[in-house]
Amino acid sequence: MYICLLNNKMMHKPYTITILLIFLLFSTFINDGFSQATNEKAFQRGETLKYWAYYDAPLLGKVYAGKATLELTKDKDKFGGETSYHAKGIGRSTGAFDFFFKVRDRFESWFNEETLRPYRFVRRTNEGGYKVEDDVDFDYINMIARSRQKEVKIGLNTQDMISAFYFARTINIDSIEIEDAFPIDFYLDDSVYTSVIIYKGIEIVETDLGKFRCMKFMPMVVTGEVFDNPYPMSLWITDDRNRIPVLVKSEVIVGSVKGELFEFKNLQYPMDAQLNRKEKKE
Repeated sequence: MYICLLNNKMMHKPYTITILLIFLLFSTFINDGFSQATNEKAFQRGETLKYWAYYDAPLLGKVYAGKATLELTKDKDKFGGETSYHAKGIGRSTGAFDFFFKVRDRFESWFNEETLRPYRFVRRTNEGGYKVEDDVDFDYINMIARSRQKEVKIGLNTQDMISAFYFARTINIDSIEIEDAFPIDFYLDDSVYTSVIIYKGIEIVETDLGKFRCMKFMPMVVTGEVFDNPYPMSLWITDDRNRIPVLVKSEVIVGSVKGELFEFKNLQYPMDAQLNRKEKKE
């Protein structure tokens, strides 16, 4: 789920529903202030997470627009003699949206098994005819990210949007307090952007899978054509050792756009944050 509204430069790109909202919001943990991750991995190879993307508006209810899958493959590719993780993110439109505005997105990231710094990031997206194909290599010796178009200076802990998802899940935030605000840096579209995220506390979230105990965060965006509030987005992450996004909600002018977890498997730990389960209707 992709809402390209982080600054004015990005406002001219398509306002679409793709896989990126989930990853981009969760990656807002990433900055030099969070360089110390725990030794405990919150994930394992084979983990798969699946999300629905939908509009939720008065009178219309839920209007499903797409779905996204994030998979940590079982590959153990080598970069410079070191073993890497290989993650894939796939997003596509569904139903009537697929007829009017076809989305086919694929993102891949290879990142170090120990430090979780990315080696390579691949993007292949087609959103209503707006196509982007890019390959980015991260050079932490020269502190440069090289894409097909240009070279960009990066920080010591700059992540791509996929590797950031996994890096963020290893960060020790035991001492975090409500209303704590953090500046963040992330790499996207040949630029490094800065924003702020605020921790809002523990909440119980109900989805089609059941009820979850979650940590709530709100990242800042730039106001303009779609948002009139600098903090219109909310993100709920499981309050357990898995640290999985359960729900993403973005308020827009009419209604909201949501990304909701509907399937998970091969988790590293039991889903302790799930308080109950809804039975599937026959």
